[in-house]
Amino acid sequence: MSFASAARSFEMAGPTGAGRTFTARRRVRLGDATPKGRLRLDAVARYLQDVSNDDTRDAEWSDPHWWVVRRTVIDVLSFPEYLQEIDLTTWCGGTGSHWAERRTRVTSLSGEVLVDAAALWVHVDRDSLQPSRVPVDVTAILAESSAGRTVGARLLLREREFDTAAATVSPWPLRFSDFDAVGHMNNAAYWEVLEEHLAGDIAVREGLRALVEHVVQVEPGQSLVRASAVGDGVSVQMTVGGTVHAAAWAGSSA
Repeated sequence: MSFASAARSFEMAGPTGAGRTFTARRRVRLGDATPKGRLRLDAVARYLQDVSNDDTRDAEWSDPHWWVVRRTVIDVLSFPEYLQEIDLTTWCGGTGSHWAERRTRVTSLSGEVLVDAAALWVHVDRDSLQPSRVPVDVTAILAESSAGRTVGARLLLREREFDTAAATVSPWPLRFSDFDAVGHMNNAAYWEVLEEHLAGDIAVREGLRALVEHVVQVEPGQSLVRASAVGDGVSVQMTVGGTVHAAAWAGSSA
């Protein structure tokens, strides 16, 4: 199965209408928009992690910090634009023993859905950083809005066909600003790789689906290499020393 087929197979489950939701409002600012004024995907990823952090603090989770992103899927129905005010509403879309799916919808102030997203967050032990069970108090908060839906943590893209022969390979220079307070490359920074292709290789349009999966964290001082193949959308692998650290795809959702 190709990256495109695997990405399109992902189910973006709708809200159950029950349990906890959290909404935050923000305005698209200058540093988040392209020269033509649309909201960039890396900015969307930052918005998603920000509203996630705000929600966990508001709900008083016992450990709001010890979660890492495994996968993020973003469906763009219509790109928010520079200076537009938007609402981000988030809820739990499904759970597993060591992880949970956070669903987020970006809407206009009139209620039009602009962006739909699902992020798989894995709970980790604060000392070993290995996956650990979701705390009981958090499970209780998540259970109602997910309506018992369970989700797996298996990666969609890692074992899929990647046309290395047709790929363009180049270094992806890392910057100090790519790294966050945890000391790893922030998940939003990976989306800049796809943005480079959206600017030059793919017509940005409504009906876009984009997906980034994290296999191994990128650390400061490592040499990151980008391999990209354009066909049915753009497929990307990001490697360090031949080891895949992340994989991504963007293209039409249809």
